Amino acid sequence: MRAITLTEFGGPDVMAWTEVPSLRPGHGEVLIDTVAAGVNRADLLQRQGHYPPPPGASDVIGLECSGVISEIGDGVTGWQVGDRVCALLSGGGYAEEVVAPATQLLPVPESLDLYAAASLPEVACTVWSNVVMNGGLHSGQLLLVHGGGSGIGTHAIQVAVARGATVAVTAGSEFKLDRCRELGASILVDYHNDDFVEAVRNAPNHKGADIILDNMGAKYLSRNVDALANDGRLIVIGMQGGMKGELELGKLLMKRGTVHAASLRGRPATGRSSKAAIVADVREHLWPLVADGTVRPVVHAELPITDAAQAHGLLDSAETVGKVVLRIR
Repeated sequence: MRAITLTEFGGPDVMAWTEVPSLRPGHGEVLIDTVAAGVNRADLLQRQGHYPPPPGASDVIGLECSGVISEIGDGVTGWQVGDRVCALLSGGGYAEEVVAPATQLLPVPESLDLYAAASLPEVACTVWSNVVMNGGLHSGQLLLVHGGGSGIGTHAIQVAVARGATVAVTAGSEFKLDRCRELGASILVDYHNDDFVEAVRNAPNHKGADIILDNMGAKYLSRNVDALANDGRLIVIGMQGGMKGELELGKLLMKRGTVHAASLRGRPATGRSSKAAIVADVREHLWPLVADGTVRPVVHAELPITDAAQAHGLLDSAETVGKVVLRIR
């Protein structure tokens, strides 16, 4: 089979579409003939040498894919050869074949094509595990999403609206804010010109954000605490704004606030906080909303796998709204 391999760590041009050994599923795994793979910022970091795969994971880039099951390993139940699936991966997505644990598969609804489905596993599991399973978002609350135009952001807006929450977003252009509005966000903050702390504090019927989903890290840490409502939860899922920041504990104590940092890739395969547990919860509670179109994949561009370098450049440009997908078949 063929897969994207790295000639070295560096810019997008280090990726090459080359022959690699074929795969076979092990116990509890399935083999997928890959149709498409989603592109994530973690992929760019791995290409640069800053985000190595967890022990035992494929060193091929790619944290999510879609395709058709072509072989089933021992111990797998509930799936058949020919099933259309998308999968949450620890690596290996940029390839013609992918081996995935059966517990990390989601069925692709008939209403959804396989290319769009490749954009869903990473954002769905990230948003659901953090905003709902950990954050407990419910009707009447206010969710602040930094990077509202990102793949995570566009998905989080829809999930929150579906749960009856008010959504505030930050983004860097009117174009992105307009798209966020179309998806259901009602408080729109241009981070170049506006103050998100003031925006959520002055929101009707709210005194700050009940939950903040933050991809910036250190840069926004202090202001995020300012933006929290009492008993609010700050959930940090990225470090685009730096790794080290100061946290004023007095403010956090006064608000009875919580700061929670989480990543998805390094989670164990099984257990309470595992990928399997998250995927099962997503399938039970979120996937019906995907199947009926309430929550839709937002795809900015689809490119052939041979244009992986262009796809990485496009995502790195920060001009995208939603996900970038690589077509493999």
